[in-house]
Amino acid sequence: MKSDELSKRDNRLDQLLEAVLKSSKYRNVCEDLIKDIGMRELSKRQDLRIAIKSTKNKLHQIGGAYFLQKPNYGLWLKKLKKAKESRNEDLFRKTCTEIMSYHYSTKERLNGLDQFYARIFSLLPSIHSIVDVACGFHPLSIPWMPLSDQVNYYAYDVYKDLINFLNDFMVIANVQGYAEVRDVVQNTPRIKTDLAFMLNTLPCLEQIKKSAGLKILELINADFLIVSFPVRSLGGREKNMRRHYIARFNKLIQGKNWIAQQLEFSAELVFLIAKKL
Repeated sequence: MKSDELSKRDNRLDQLLEAVLKSSKYRNVCEDLIKDIGMRELSKRQDLRIAIKSTKNKLHQIGGAYFLQKPNYGLWLKKLKKAKESRNEDLFRKTCTEIMSYHYSTKERLNGLDQFYARIFSLLPSIHSIVDVACGFHPLSIPWMPLSDQVNYYAYDVYKDLINFLNDFMVIANVQGYAEVRDVVQNTPRIKTDLAFMLNTLPCLEQIKKSAGLKILELINADFLIVSFPVRSLGGREKNMRRHYIARFNKLIQGKNWIAQQLEFSAELVFLIAKKL
């Protein structure tokens, strides 16, 4: 590609990035993700305005649609800190569930948190480190996980304000580790851990890039992976999603020297993968 063509392409991408970041809805989104989606949309369309609109639509599909209301991180942190200082763990958990109810992925899981994590961790050896990929509000579930005080937790997502909130939450909750802004499709975390969570993640990442699901499963440097899929649409309809994702997942890992165990929950389809045999 000639230098003037490269300059023109880069200029259009800069304009797209600036336009997307001006929107209050997307100003906290990781710039690497916006650029990646933007380049793909610009390659399909000559009209910059249409490319900007389609980039915003894609960002909504993979992330924005899951927020059930605009997050109030400042208020939530005050509530969490007050609950923790009261030394009332039931109140702290109640505050966590209140916050998780504002994100579709975690809201669907709230009715059975104790059973969800008890069942999963009963199948695992002692866990000392965890990576949470495209985490959303999931780290607020840590109080329900049967973990020791020596566990390191690493969480990744594309929303800067969410990541700031999670880092503050981890301090309040006395959780070792950190949260980090990252486009996990382009820059998959490679930190070595015992366990990786990828809850309701693959369908979103594969909307960015169809091959993203398998690539990330391969690159994640964890002995065990917990991978889940939704069984209902955002509108609440099942539409044979459970059967669809079972077939899709089995095809995805076909030929891999991994052991996968299927776990059934009312609101979620879960697979436990053992990568280290």
